[in-house]
Amino acid sequence: MKLSAIKLFLAGAATVMAVASCSDNGSGEDSVPEQYADFERVPLSSKIENVQPMTGIVLWTSFAHPILKQELQLEFSYMLYNDICKEKDVFDWTPMDELLEEVASRGNQLVVRFRYTYVGEETSVPDYIKAMPEYEETVGLSEGRETHFPDWRCEELQRFHNEFHKRFAERYDNDPRLAFVQTGFGLWAEYHIYDGPFILGRTFPSKEFQTEFFRNMQEWFHDTTWSISIDAADDTYAPFREDESLLDLRFGNFDDSFMCEGHDWYNRQSWRFFGEERYKTAPFGGEFSYYTDEDQEHALDPEGMHGMVFEDEVAYYHMTYINGNDQPSHQTPQRIKEASMSMGYKFTIRDYLIKDGVAAILVANTGVAPIYRDAYVALEGVRGEYNLRNLMPGEETWVEISSPDITSASVPEIACDHLVAGQKIEYNADVQ
Repeated sequence: MKLSAIKLFLAGAATVMAVASCSDNGSGEDSVPEQYADFERVPLSSKIENVQPMTGIVLWTSFAHPILKQELQLEFSYMLYNDICKEKDVFDWTPMDELLEEVASRGNQLVVRFRYTYVGEETSVPDYIKAMPEYEETVGLSEGRETHFPDWRCEELQRFHNEFHKRFAERYDNDPRLAFVQTGFGLWAEYHIYDGPFILGRTFPSKEFQTEFFRNMQEWFHDTTWSISIDAADDTYAPFREDESLLDLRFGNFDDSFMCEGHDWYNRQSWRFFGEERYKTAPFGGEFSYYTDEDQEHALDPEGMHGMVFEDEVAYYHMTYINGNDQPSHQTPQRIKEASMSMGYKFTIRDYLIKDGVAAILVANTGVAPIYRDAYVALEGVRGEYNLRNLMPGEETWVEISSPDITSASVPEIACDHLVAGQKIEYNADVQ
């Protein structure tokens, strides 16, 4: 599958060696490139002690648990379209800004999903559209509760939906308070109406409109990665099987029943449909299954459940984050932190050499996914050229940095502009 290339930005004076695969242990001492043979090795010791930014177990913002302050980097929230727009082309982003600021004040970043439909509730379609005489919502039972569904026949709803996301991208595409965006249609925007009046083109948007919307999202979002549910693999709802060129778009996936009993069947097939290497350009995430109470209770048990162990599934699917809002009721903070630290990227500096103001640093990604924002190895304020966004799990590369300020006392850091106050990207190092 051809996926969109990631930009590589230049920052500072640097040279990048070829990227090579690596194992999780060991250093680069036996594989120093010839041009660095007369460099001095600088001892370096560092350890990742915290959950890394933009990774880990996610709690809902409305339930952010006080005892988990040190175990979280991400929070999740639904948002309603009619909280932002009530009149045509009048967008008041105050609720979104307040939410982002609240999350950032805790040193975390937000995963957000706008939705129209929620079981037992009216839709969040803007009021001015609901007042139009040609707009007619469908009301039906879903999970035994009266639920309203949008009227996707309405051209103004389609226009609004595109305009909303365009303006959202213009305002928040590079906002460091925002980690990831999820989008979709149907119940909870999870790409299904498994219980209720499903009518393609009416209670669920037509495949033609979905195709237009997804191609627009590719144009509007340049830095923020957007994701859709793996349920969009079902051609009952989505256009991807009919138009496989849509698979070339750079979007991630989320799985709202992760580790359910039948996960190796339906869920795995859906993941595979979207491409097992999609994680290289956009994040994989989701939520623990709510099929049974036991799914939530035992999802993070060290011995696992349903024949699956969480860390093994994380590695297999290259997961970056998982909504686990109930976990503080079932697991200790230490276990939640441990599970979170198994997710996403993990940087390791394997060798550190200097000579006459030039440093050569061997950096590896020993995690299960890449980082999805621009990040660089830096020394004395000078960033290496190589964008760590391109460093895949199991790969390592030499990064060269030049600065007259570099000495044996200089300590490398991982520089990233997409962080909020209090966040820091750590790395492992044991260079003797």
